[in-house]
Amino acid sequence: MNHFNFKSLVFYGVAISSVLVLFKTVSVYGENNLKAPPPVNGRYRLTLAENLPNCEKSDTLTLNIEQSGIYLNASVLPANANADTDEKHSLAGIFRNQQLNLSGKVGKSILCNIPRPQNDPLKSVTIQMQLVDKASMTGQLTVNGIPQTLKFTAVPQKAQEKSQKLNSH
Repeated sequence: MNHFNFKSLVFYGVAISSVLVLFKTVSVYGENNLKAPPPVNGRYRLTLAENLPNCEKSDTLTLNIEQSGIYLNASVLPANANADTDEKHSLAGIFRNQQLNLSGKVGKSILCNIPRPQNDPLKSVTIQMQLVDKASMTGQLTVNGIPQTLKFTAVPQKAQEKSQKLNSH
């Protein structure tokens, strides 16, 4: 019995070679063109360029972002919120081409940095941010009912805490 037929050996040789070439092609394409987005999850201190209209002290907020690939969930918190405050994420968005787009609803008391009333009116909010570098982002905040967009800078809180510790020593 001759199990090593020439036609069978050629067939299996061509099949194995084709699979190896295909695997190598897909691997090279993936390494060159498929990159994971940089991590942006964490807490950011938003410093608004100007106060929101009808608010006295809304110049800083905290943005808490959780990331899963290009998909984002976020919540806006008062600037004085504890790091372990667990607020449900009221904003959802996507991270594409170094650009973060978030939209959802935020309570007016959070935006204006005032104590939360029982029936806190929710405002529709859109946040667009551009990743400048790993240390900061710039963006604009659009609130439903306010005609102008508010520009802001976002700095990760860990980086800000490190710089404050260095300055205090």
